Amino acid sequence: MSKSKLLNLALILTSFIGYLEWGEDQSTFLIMAEFDIIKGLFTDISSVAHPFTLIPLFGQCLLMITLFQKRVSKFLTYFGMTSLFLLLGLMLFIGLINFNIKILSSTLPFIITMVLIFLNFRKRK
Repeated sequence: MSKSKLLNLALILTSFIGYLEWGEDQSTFLIMAEFDIIKGLFTDISSVAHPFTLIPLFGQCLLMITLFQKRVSKFLTYFGMTSLFLLLGLMLFIGLINFNIKILSSTLPFIITMVLIFLNFRKRK
């Protein structure tokens, strides 16, 4: 498996560990929320039809496609990464303004992987 594919796989996996908190005693990891979204797509699409749920899910699908390409598409990687960053970037912002260490630290692996992907594509040129 090439370095680009491993980094894209890492990006998918690190997006799963994003942590959300709201209200009192309400929290979840993104992988659990994503499972509920996928289940909702097949039962009640109107309950999950929101840009902040569907765009990151679409981004993960694009990144999954790159895992099966002979040569990883730079366009699909950047588009998928940007789609996921819409949600994880918002979570990073929330973690920063509320100084919530749990949320902030859950987004850092994703951000670090994004930087590594940028450096990898830059080096590949």
